[in-house]
Amino acid sequence: MEIKKETQANCETCEFYRYDEELDLYVCDMNLDEDEMADYLVKGSARCVYYRFYDEYKTVQKQN
Repeated sequence: MEIKKETQANCETCEFYRYDEELDLYVCDMNLDEDEMADYLVKGSARCVYYRFYDEYKTVQKQN
């Protein structure tokens, strides 16, 4: 039996959550197909499988 890990998410800390200057608001930059978008809208961001924690210091650590 395979257990699927559900990811907990908060869009504001996600790597794909970016500011769009044209729209003048923050948006999810992940390209979802129609089925994935419907699933996201039903379940909400708490179960987003694409969530990745954005760590701004991760890049700095690689430069050292």
